[in-house]
Amino acid sequence: MEQETLYDAIVIGGGPAGLTAALYLARARYRVLVVEKDRFGGQITITAEVVNYPGVERTSGTALTETMRGQAQSFGAEFLLAGVESLDLEGAIKTVRTSRGPFRAFGVLLASGARPRKIGFTGEEAFKGRGVAYCATCDGEFFTGLDIIVVGGGFAAAEEAVFLTRYARHVTILIRGNDFSCAASAADAARSHEKITVLTNTELEEVGGDTALSYARWRNTKTGETIEYRPPDGASFGVFVFAGYEPAVELVRNLGVLDERGYVIIDGDQKTGVAGLYAAGDVCVKNLRQVATAVGDGAKAAAALEKYARAMQEATGLHPVPPVTRLPQGADSGKGAEGGFFTPEIKAQLEGVFTKMARPLVLRLGLDERPVSEELRRFMEELAGMTDKLRLDILSLESSGKDTPWAGLYLEDGTYRGIAFHGVPGGHEFNSFIVGLYNAAGPGQVLDTEITEALKAVQGPVSMKILVSLTCTMCPELVMAAQRMATENPRFTAEAYDLNHFPELREQYKVMSVPCLVINDHIVSFGKKNIREILALLG
Repeated sequence: MEQETLYDAIVIGGGPAGLTAALYLARARYRVLVVEKDRFGGQITITAEVVNYPGVERTSGTALTETMRGQAQSFGAEFLLAGVESLDLEGAIKTVRTSRGPFRAFGVLLASGARPRKIGFTGEEAFKGRGVAYCATCDGEFFTGLDIIVVGGGFAAAEEAVFLTRYARHVTILIRGNDFSCAASAADAARSHEKITVLTNTELEEVGGDTALSYARWRNTKTGETIEYRPPDGASFGVFVFAGYEPAVELVRNLGVLDERGYVIIDGDQKTGVAGLYAAGDVCVKNLRQVATAVGDGAKAAAALEKYARAMQEATGLHPVPPVTRLPQGADSGKGAEGGFFTPEIKAQLEGVFTKMARPLVLRLGLDERPVSEELRRFMEELAGMTDKLRLDILSLESSGKDTPWAGLYLEDGTYRGIAFHGVPGGHEFNSFIVGLYNAAGPGQVLDTEITEALKAVQGPVSMKILVSLTCTMCPELVMAAQRMATENPRFTAEAYDLNHFPELREQYKVMSVPCLVINDHIVSFGKKNIREILALLG
């Protein structure tokens, strides 16, 4: 086995637990890879305000975890945006199979976190994306001026209900129990807010409507009384579900390491019952799930993995290449140079992508007089100025054949690679756009033979519009999957739209949640998806 392809540890999940473990391992000179399928930072990135992390008076979930990632990266931790498909934990060398190929290591840390739990009321699945949502940061703006119902009585429900008041006309919180189950400070903030009504001993039973929600029905569990709610002006409304989380443990479900509730059983060093497999964060059996406890889990797991990796190096005679430390030399990582879009750290990462691109690309821009066009032009000029692998071709919007300001990826011979972004690919879509460059130029992300054959078998043209918000943590997975399909089969096109700039698309496709996938203008589906799930929609 080539040592260049071997890691001491692979961390599955880029939340606080995984990032902390990566920091500790890399700083101790162990080679570590962090694999994340959505966006580095985990569930905490959807929290607008964090005030209970020791030593940090007030910050956002995104800012906190971006700092964590930067620390780990400065000590040489490596990062991969990909989905993990399976694990082979037999023998001294473990294999983690991802959507971008297999990776090998002595030890594996499962820090995949948890995902929002669904309740199961009538209409929940049918109206997902059309009024039922699970992320206030991602979808709150879609309900500006409308009423919102929040389901849940924990910390997330209380905090997010207050956050939603910046958009909503009024928020009603439905709590199954007698009161909030979170700290009094969070509960009091919701209870005392002038735009919030709290109903206890209340269960949501049904929501319904035509293309959007028009009514909700809930029941008082003490009196048995059933209430049917309809907005007084006949408008639509939203339902946000904050009913806790369920652990993301599919990868280890059949390994005998879970308790009766589905959480991973670990010892004091975060070890599971499988040699070389550790777990940290919200997937574990624990009494408190907070950033502070996740960080502690990650640190303990890293310490145990250091000892395990060292023992395996001695046993096998294999020594992974040590990490390359890249500590900042006085650069202000919070700002781009001269007010530009890209910090020195991001530029350094982009250089690595550019060197892997097999051939040059043309960034064709279609621009008009809107402010977003000027921002898009400046963004792409700065990007193209970093490398000879990118060339700009700027057209008027009318002559480009599109209706909204956009950037498309072409080969030098004029071949469209099927990837475009309408708006400016910043925020959470920056990584997906850069991965799109890599896929369009080649060699591209590795695909399973089964998926490759299925993509080649599609005959008819498939036009995919992906409607996104740059604040959405769930959008990039869908965008990258659709883009990869487009670069594999020229019959596919994948064009992403930032709904903040093009609100008319919300009305056209009745969008009240992102991401939204529109296939050939008649198949509309909500939520993140991988390539297999998109292919399933095609039938």
